[in-house]
Amino acid sequence: MKPHGKDRVSSIARIRRAAASLLSACVLVLASAAHASAAAEDPDPFLAEFRDPPREFSVMPFWFWNDRLTDEELVRQIADFEAHGVYGFLIHPRIGLPADTGWLSPRMIHCMRVAIEEAARRRMYVVLYDEGMYPSGSSAGQVVARNPRHAARGLAKIDLAPGQKPDLPDGWSLVAMLDRPNGQRLAVVERPSGGIIRGLHYLGEETGRVREETPPAGDILNPDAVDSFVELVYDRFAAEFGAHFGKTILGVFTDEPSPLGRGSARGVVPGNAALLDRIQRILGYDFRPHLADLWYADHPESAGRRAEYHRAISLCLEEIYYARLSRWCQQHGIALTGHPAGSMDLGAERCFQIPGQDLVWRYVVPGPTALEGAHSTMAKCASSAMIHLGRRRNSNELYGAYGHNLTFDETHWLASWCFVRGHNLLYPHAFYYSVRGPRRDERPPDVGPNAIWWDKYRPYADFCRRLSWLNTDSQHVCDVAILGDADWLPDRSAKVCFQRQRDFNYLELRHLYEDARLEPDGVHLGGMVYRAIILDGLPRLPEKVQPALQKLAAQGRLVLAPGSPHAGRWPGAHATRTPAELAAAIDRLAPPDLVLEPTSTGLRCRHVIKSNQHAYLLFNEESESVSVKIRLSVNGSRQWLDPWTGALGETTPPPTVTFSPHELKVLLVGE
Repeated sequence: MKPHGKDRVSSIARIRRAAASLLSACVLVLASAAHASAAAEDPDPFLAEFRDPPREFSVMPFWFWNDRLTDEELVRQIADFEAHGVYGFLIHPRIGLPADTGWLSPRMIHCMRVAIEEAARRRMYVVLYDEGMYPSGSSAGQVVARNPRHAARGLAKIDLAPGQKPDLPDGWSLVAMLDRPNGQRLAVVERPSGGIIRGLHYLGEETGRVREETPPAGDILNPDAVDSFVELVYDRFAAEFGAHFGKTILGVFTDEPSPLGRGSARGVVPGNAALLDRIQRILGYDFRPHLADLWYADHPESAGRRAEYHRAISLCLEEIYYARLSRWCQQHGIALTGHPAGSMDLGAERCFQIPGQDLVWRYVVPGPTALEGAHSTMAKCASSAMIHLGRRRNSNELYGAYGHNLTFDETHWLASWCFVRGHNLLYPHAFYYSVRGPRRDERPPDVGPNAIWWDKYRPYADFCRRLSWLNTDSQHVCDVAILGDADWLPDRSAKVCFQRQRDFNYLELRHLYEDARLEPDGVHLGGMVYRAIILDGLPRLPEKVQPALQKLAAQGRLVLAPGSPHAGRWPGAHATRTPAELAAAIDRLAPPDLVLEPTSTGLRCRHVIKSNQHAYLLFNEESESVSVKIRLSVNGSRQWLDPWTGALGETTPPPTVTFSPHELKVLLVGE
């Protein structure tokens, strides 16, 4: 007897679930057999695990939930991920959801539970996303719905005529009245920023006149508003899914939080009256008399004061928002993951159990942007934080909005760009649940099931898993550090190091007076010993760091990059005038670990020790082949490991090695 109506739908659903279960079982059996075969072929545990690392090192793609969700389709897509070597995912409620699937609505919570329980059954991993949609901090407008005064706020200026008093709208408040050098009167006010976030629903999709929902942004520089956000989102996650914390659920992702929100009113800067005392504590002086410098260059010091203010705002955001979320995650046995808004926001990374960054909008592509500009610093920003803060993982959200013209070769290049700089967790952006209608063109491309390369995705997924594993629980071999601030990192000296295979980490200034040890042999921090410390730029240095810099200079460990405003300031510092002089000064203080013959500016290098094995990641970042001899500071037999197959090369490789364009190789050196 054939089923009818709901019975027939139920039968189809059961068949689909059974098929998904059968597929999963087949995948697990095949994976188990492959693992056993690898173990038999590679009696060395290091090589066996390199060939088939644990699932925790899988890529964790953003999974865009962007259309009407069904249990059956969620389960089917998870099975498809697993079959292609993807053993985890980040649940990202995304624009395109139907109206009945609101942020943390009963329907959304149900679908999350289905996905989490299916992942647990398959021994896969999940990361939760803390917003609907982004930037984080408003709970899809619920924070402001609870309390309208928790909408994002900022500081603005009103130019006044002589004798004029400001007439302020409701919700605005006067912060200061200032006289500028030109005699003009200025009122500084606190006001709503007008900022919004991107929402979860298309408006007017059925009519073809599509626009986006835009909930109001929350005031993440207000501790009470942040507490409300935590209660609405994080406490709800714990109540609904806490049983999976620290097992299937690895962490919660917070995404580029913005104090003003998106699209804030013109001329509004982050801050509020209540923060000014905190800013005074951070800067060591009262900023109120200098508030006009936020908009005008009335003094020679105006630009420097403005930079100091924004640095202080970064530290306020760290204390009020990031640290609050970090404590919550630590108390609940999971990681705060995600990334700050800026590619150079090194200070905020200290609040993440998994420091992270965001590689989107073609910020970095083969060519100059790989080494130049603010975004070229992002990978080292996160991986340096991981090392110095004693974290195990660091991450990158990559490929977002790279466009439909992104190629599979470019995805490989970008992943290699991340790995050779120390990343060990990739969040590909994104796998689309649906590409119906406007969804296909919303921050494209789909880099997963709807991509033309999906059928050949498994080798790429395995490649990423192997290199993530290699960069985890390993000792980074590096003795060069470049000083950075909480919200600024230099790229010029970094380029000199990259092009000469001199690996480095960014060292935030705060470490020099908080937790680093300054010894005659260098700076000791996080298991590292930095014998050459480079100061590049940073014209305004906090008073607290001055004694440490003076000591480093006296010990002969401080190198000043070309064009440094501090030349001649500290006796003993090595002032350099050209990139070649900078490289020579580094080599004198820290003999190179690797030398190429002939030299090549295109190869990048990372040296790690894992399970007593020395491994060198070598990546040809450029588009021309490179043939070189490699001289190492480490003695021992050499073998090449193929990160694409896990295969071990010949025991005595030829002295000259050729790197194809954009090729990454792994050189293993052992006793």
